Amino acid sequence: MAEITVREALHDALLEEMERDSNVCILGEDISDDAYGGTYSITSGLSKRFGLDRVLDTPIAEAGIVGMAVGGAMGGLRPIAELMTVNFSLLALDQIVNHAAKIYGMFGG
Repeated sequence: MAEITVREALHDALLEEMERDSNVCILGEDISDDAYGGTYSITSGLSKRFGLDRVLDTPIAEAGIVGMAVGGAMGGLRPIAELMTVNFSLLALDQIVNHAAKIYGMFGG
């Protein structure tokens, strides 16, 4: 088995899932090829391949990114919320704890 970096493994996993399922989309800051392809270039090449409908650049608003992902999942999409670094995930804690974790139990799906 070839050795690859974590960055390469993440990119390959995103590519594989986006090829397999047209409902997979990615939301995050500067993730399109028009921007930087993500902070660590993990999403590099994906917007050119799948279009800006499935690789969506967002404003710098972590709660908004995760909130959009939760709403998209409720509507049948398989969104991936890409946050620049783990310390910014705390800004989306309300969306994770009070929305994503409870929607199924509160509304049956």
